[in-house]
Amino acid sequence: MELNILDFEGNFTKKKINFNNKNFFKKNYDHSVYLEIKRYLFSQRQGTHKSKEKSELSGSNRKLHRQKGTGGSRKGDIKNPIFRGGGRIFGPKPRKYSIKVNKKVKNIAKKYVIEHKLLKNEIKIVKNIKLKKPKTKIVLKLLNSIGFFKEKVLIINEKFDKNLYLSFRNIKRCNIININDVTCFYLLNCSYIILFENSVNKFQKLFFDVKK
Repeated sequence: MELNILDFEGNFTKKKINFNNKNFFKKNYDHSVYLEIKRYLFSQRQGTHKSKEKSELSGSNRKLHRQKGTGGSRKGDIKNPIFRGGGRIFGPKPRKYSIKVNKKVKNIAKKYVIEHKLLKNEIKIVKNIKLKKPKTKIVLKLLNSIGFFKEKVLIINEKFDKNLYLSFRNIKRCNIININDVTCFYLLNCSYIILFENSVNKFQKLFFDVKK
């Protein structure tokens, strides 16, 4: 599979990048993708929720009334959960939601998603650009020329470029990240991917040359 490299005006250049179709997975790895997305979303939870149980409240331990003879139920002290201001029964406690997924499963999931993006022509390779200062107008022109004006786009760059980052940051539908920060969630949470030319070799090495 060959992908044309686009210039910053959306026109095809003479350069092409080749992705070997023979390396594509033949099996379905939807479950691996599911496990990786589940791991990512679980890791985003802080797990700091907390409510006080009966033993953690301040208040008197005096028995409110005698055990029998009142015609009412047994209530114990004022910290009983049936009263307003009492402790909560089986309330939430701080915990970690993170789950472990093997590194091999993570890599397989990312490659599987990338292959689907390639087959659907949802990955575009753009010639390198060096901005002297942040300019959202220039990057908007690029998105318009490619036809991504109303699409949710993930931009992947090999090295952090402050001017490029600040230019894309003002556009809500765009997310620009370093190639080392790419996750399966980022890949699935966008309609298209823009990859700069200088990132292609590392992109292929990290994600595409993954064995089963």
